[in-house]
Amino acid sequence: MQVTAQILPFLQDWGYHLAGLSVLTLVGTILVIPWLITKIPDDYFIDVKRHESRLRAYHPAIYITILVIKNLFGIFCFVIGLAMLVLPGQGLLTMLIGVLLINFPGKYRFERWLISKDSVYKSINWIRRRSGKPDLLRPDGSERPL
Repeated sequence: MQVTAQILPFLQDWGYHLAGLSVLTLVGTILVIPWLITKIPDDYFIDVKRHESRLRAYHPAIYITILVIKNLFGIFCFVIGLAMLVLPGQGLLTMLIGVLLINFPGKYRFERWLISKDSVYKSINWIRRRSGKPDLLRPDGSERPL
């Protein structure tokens, strides 16, 4: 009962803002995720080591600024996703987007592991086919049928 009494004023003050943010992230993920999936090169997951970023061609100050903004946005998405686990919204999806935006050791290996799962591989390639893009090549090099 005491916890409810502490949460209720917070929800009264911030409830509409959080609900609006939840709807905004839902619409954003529906629009942005398919676009991002179509931008992945079809051979991205084939190499054992990550490809060098195309942003490295820019001036170091620009590269570092973009990298910092991307990581801050990833942390923001992760924290908002955590909040959405108890509030309305796509909490797990938003957290996953945040994790994929943040740079950390082993991230490419995690991405390769994730894409090697049949359900993820099929879902991503379904989106790519609808956009007229070729299927992603499997990290293990197999040609298993969908």
